[in-house]
Amino acid sequence: MKLSSPEMCSWADMPEELLREVLVRIEATEKDWPMRKTVVACAGVCKSWRCIMKEVVKLPELTGSLTFPISIKQPGPRESLIRCFIKRSRSTHTYHLFLNLTQALADSGKFLLAAQKFRRATVTDYIISLHGDEMSKGSSKYIGKLRSNFLGTKFVIYDAQPSHAGDKMMKSRSTRLVASKQVLPVVPAGNYPVAHISYELNMLGSSRGPRRMHCIMDAIPASAIKRDGVAPLQTEFRHSSAETPPSFSFFRSKSSRMEKFLPVPLNGQKDAHLILKNKSPRWHEQLQCWCLNFNGRVTVASVKNFQLVASAEDGEAGPEHDKVIIQFGKVGKDVFTMDYRYPISAFQAFAICLSSFDTKIACE
Repeated sequence: MKLSSPEMCSWADMPEELLREVLVRIEATEKDWPMRKTVVACAGVCKSWRCIMKEVVKLPELTGSLTFPISIKQPGPRESLIRCFIKRSRSTHTYHLFLNLTQALADSGKFLLAAQKFRRATVTDYIISLHGDEMSKGSSKYIGKLRSNFLGTKFVIYDAQPSHAGDKMMKSRSTRLVASKQVLPVVPAGNYPVAHISYELNMLGSSRGPRRMHCIMDAIPASAIKRDGVAPLQTEFRHSSAETPPSFSFFRSKSSRMEKFLPVPLNGQKDAHLILKNKSPRWHEQLQCWCLNFNGRVTVASVKNFQLVASAEDGEAGPEHDKVIIQFGKVGKDVFTMDYRYPISAFQAFAICLSSFDTKIACE
C-alpha cells in the first residue's frame, strides 16, 4: 500500500513509546521467512520507523535470523547452524545462495547472494553480488570476490569494505585496457583481504578421499570461538564515490602478485588469526569409505564435501574446537547445502564454499 504525504506524516508523528511497542511486537511474532518480510516492510515506512527497527532487530548471532541485507556480512549464531543451500548453473557459471525456509534440503528458499565465475589468463575470479542479475564489479550490488591462482590451490577472499577500521586495501588492477578502451568496469569499492584458503593433496595422499583445506581468516581473531570471544561486525554497506578516480597498474612484479595469496596481520590486535581446518573423517567399515556425519544435510558422496572446525592455537584442543563452524555437501546434481555459525558470516561461508567448486589441477 502506497501512503500519501499526509498519511506518512501521521505515521511518522506517532509517539515514539507507542511506536516502539508496536514494532517490538511485530518483530517478535514474525520470526521466520517469508513472514519476516513484514519486519522489513515496517523499516521502509519512514525514517523514524527505520531507526527504531534497526534498534529492535537483533543480530544473527543472537537470533539466528537474517533480516536485512547487511545480515549476510554479520556472524551467525553461536549455538546453532544457519541452514542454506547453493544452486549451481553450469551453463552460465553462476552460483546462487538461498536460506532454507523449511526442513527440506533444497526448498524454494530465500535468495541471499549470487556469484559468477570469470576465468582469466592466470587467475579465476568469482564476483559476489547482492543481486542475481548484477554481476559486474562496477555494480553497487558488488560486495566482494574470491580469487584463485592458476592451479586452483590457493584462494583469497576479498571484501568490498574493511572489517576493521585500520584495514588496508590491496592494490588490484580493476581495469584492463585493450586498444585504449576500458573493457572491465571500475570496482566501486575496495579489495580488503579477509581470508586465505589453500588446498593440499587430499587426506589419503592419492586421488581418492576428501580434500585437505587450510583456511586462515585474516579478519577474525582465534579467540572469537571462545565464549566471550568477539568477531568483527559490519553494520552497514558502504560504497566509495563513483567520482573517485581509478588507479591503473600496468606493470607488477612477481613478488607483488604473490602477496595476493599471503595472509595479512590483524590490524591493532595482538591475537592470532582464526585458522579453520578439515574435521577428520572416520573410516566406515560397513560402507568401506571415509565418512563425515552431516546429520542428514548431505546425501551424495563427493570430493567437494567438507566440514571445517577451528584449529587449536597451542595444540591443545578444547570443546570449542569440536564444533563444526561451516559444512558443505552435495544433495543433487547441481544442489549443495551450506551451513555456518559464529564467527563466520554468510558472505565468508559462501566464498569458502565457492573455492570447493573450482577445478584443482594439483589435488585431483
